[in-house]
Amino acid sequence: MQARILWIEGKRAEGPSFMSGLRQKGYELHIVPTGDAALDILPDLDPDLLVLNAASFRSSGVRICRSVRQLSNGLPILLINDVQHPLRKEDICANTILTLPFTLRKLLNRIVPLLPLEGKKVIHKGPIRLDMEMKKVRCHGKEARLTPRLAKILKILMEHAGSVVEREALFRQAWDTDYTEDTRTLDVHISWLRQAIEEDPRNPRLLVTLRGLGYRLDA
Repeated sequence: MQARILWIEGKRAEGPSFMSGLRQKGYELHIVPTGDAALDILPDLDPDLLVLNAASFRSSGVRICRSVRQLSNGLPILLINDVQHPLRKEDICANTILTLPFTLRKLLNRIVPLLPLEGKKVIHKGPIRLDMEMKKVRCHGKEARLTPRLAKILKILMEHAGSVVEREALFRQAWDTDYTEDTRTLDVHISWLRQAIEEDPRNPRLLVTLRGLGYRLDA
């Protein structure tokens, strides 16, 4: 699974560009030119890491860093600065700081420890990231453990994202049975899934019910 990095860099960036090198290493990069643009995209993008090139703004990056901290739920931040804009100890709000100049190897060595550990079987659809090996889901910065059954139900819904999955068909696949006379237990599991992935489980926006038909994952 590609780690997703949100990179903030202004037009006045100096020194080598690490974009192509990071992409060659398999990272998914989303580059924005301002802190406000990062805050706009942050909730839906749900990145694994934010890199702030404060040196490209000729600033310390403290304001942007604090704004991200207020909006995100523990998102790791790597801050790039230069010797002309040192940070005071009380202003440090990034997880790690790199001072220009540095190499791609040094950047990678700082990035890797900040990324979440994941299994090899990860499915990503919109803001939802399902780790079938670790049996956990992450969505909008929130992470939750799942039972094997819940993980299986979510996997089926993610594989058919945007389409209606009929109740009986979902029950049959998730429970591996041909008996579909009583699917009320499926409703309970759907409720538990909403607790795991929805920002407001009582008003679901991702996992919706289509009465008389089934469920649809809008991711």
